[in-house]
Amino acid sequence: MSIPAPGRPAIIILAPAHGDVLADEFRRYARDYDVITARSVPEAKRAATAAVALDQPVALFVLESRLPDSELYAAIGHMREGVPTARRLVVSHISTFAEDAPMLRVAMATGKIDARLLIPQGQRDEEFHYTVTELLSEWGSQQPVGVVEVARLVTPVFDAAALAVRDVLERLGMPYRMYPPGCAEGEEVLADYAAAGHGEPTYPIGWIRGQFVGTVAEPRQLSALLYGRPSDVEVDTVVDLAVVGAGPAGLAAAVYGSSEGLSTVVIESDVIGGQAGTSSMIRNYLGFPRGISGMRLAQRARVQAINFGTRFFAGWPVTALEPGSGGAPHVLRTEGGDVHARAVVIAAGADYRRLAISGIEDLVGRGVHYGAAMAAAREMTGRDVFVVGGGNSAGQAAVHLARFARSVTILVRRPDLAATMSNYLVQQIRYNPRITVCGHCSVVDGGGTAHLEWIDVHDAAAGVTDRRSADGLFLLLGAEPSSGWLPEAVQLDDHGFVRTGRDVDASLWPDERPPSNLATSVPGVYAVGDIRAGSMKRVAAATGEGSSVVPAVHAWLEHVAQVGPAPEASAASPSVSGA
Repeated sequence: MSIPAPGRPAIIILAPAHGDVLADEFRRYARDYDVITARSVPEAKRAATAAVALDQPVALFVLESRLPDSELYAAIGHMREGVPTARRLVVSHISTFAEDAPMLRVAMATGKIDARLLIPQGQRDEEFHYTVTELLSEWGSQQPVGVVEVARLVTPVFDAAALAVRDVLERLGMPYRMYPPGCAEGEEVLADYAAAGHGEPTYPIGWIRGQFVGTVAEPRQLSALLYGRPSDVEVDTVVDLAVVGAGPAGLAAAVYGSSEGLSTVVIESDVIGGQAGTSSMIRNYLGFPRGISGMRLAQRARVQAINFGTRFFAGWPVTALEPGSGGAPHVLRTEGGDVHARAVVIAAGADYRRLAISGIEDLVGRGVHYGAAMAAAREMTGRDVFVVGGGNSAGQAAVHLARFARSVTILVRRPDLAATMSNYLVQQIRYNPRITVCGHCSVVDGGGTAHLEWIDVHDAAAGVTDRRSADGLFLLLGAEPSSGWLPEAVQLDDHGFVRTGRDVDASLWPDERPPSNLATSVPGVYAVGDIRAGSMKRVAAATGEGSSVVPAVHAWLEHVAQVGPAPEASAASPSVSGA
């Protein structure tokens, strides 16, 4: 066994029986990683201990499924406790693969391991290495200092503004590094900043792809700079389909719409991917047996849509929808220009509810975060963290935070998580020693000086409130629909979600026929995903709605082309529930 060298990340292989085979397979990674092969659990422990002592990151543990000197789960537990951020891969020989499968399926379901594979039986087993590369990529994307640099962020202090910009860069999947003004890289950016005539620096300053230099005080500026302005659509152009929102539902509508020949534009107020883009790992999405992060899912869908011709404009909130009438197109207003479209799909999603406690609201960005805040997770290393919420997003955030934090406590008003969270996440949380679930609990106060220091937790079952030290508070409190920009003609339910199909008030049905399933009360306007009343609030359901709305859009466009706009529902009638 070799001793890790400082600097390069390590891959530690624990293989008593097939170490030579695995060492040979992993030679292709030797340029970028220290590949260390151990023949016993004590040897692997010594390698991991040496890496930690040298401040060398361990990217991946590879364990054979049969360990003569230790029970596999015990060995995995030691690895997870010693280096929680490392990915864990278990490999089986073909002679034991079928017998090992039940045990390893349980290990996957409970989050003890990240993947299980068959030891390669010959050369160029690219399926094996595809998974290994994904694990290494996943690990690398969560490191504080990236190797690849597409963007630079220059700031003298790490404050809430810098954290917000970092979060956007991570959700965009854009490799970046942060620099202080005094270093060589920081001074290079500042020189460009001065040459561009910006005057005295206002931080944080972003430098992207060696081209843009400027202050990025508002995170949305990054998206807007990367994707342009809605006014870039020629003023005399009417697109077939405009999608408002680039979460899973909006991305699916874009992919299917543009792939079927519709000229398609997507307008996103924040970052492409929506709330789902902040999920560290979605394990129950069809076709990804090992799971996929929300950021990567959004990234792939965006590229897919662009390849079919979709145009994206991110960082521009839609401020108004003006329904067309008499054959005129609908108009979407933004501060960056207007978009005219024959059909509109509303996929604006929902925002997390605010806690409305002044002491906590004052610390947003300084230990308090709405949503998963992926960039903030690393800052919680060795700290005590609380997650409020009982949905899948809260569960995914807790599992991700447990890779860094000393402890993660989930606070939920219900007795437990079973009623609101997918079972696979409940199982992962149950078997993670760093995560505790407190039922019947809610946050009633919090505070600190420059950063969050404490929260008051009320236990409704016991009728007591106690103060707890807290370094981080992540609030994932359920959905508030992003529907405030919609006109009264688009009928909403009492909670602000968009009504579609038979949920539209019967008084608005033309000829006593309800609108099609995803159609709103305005002809040619549809709603999909979390903003739609009665939606399932799951990523797979949102993508399903986004794809299934396209045939309805086609039917509407054909109808308008043939006979003019005959409404699916009366756009002129007032909304009975209010907008």
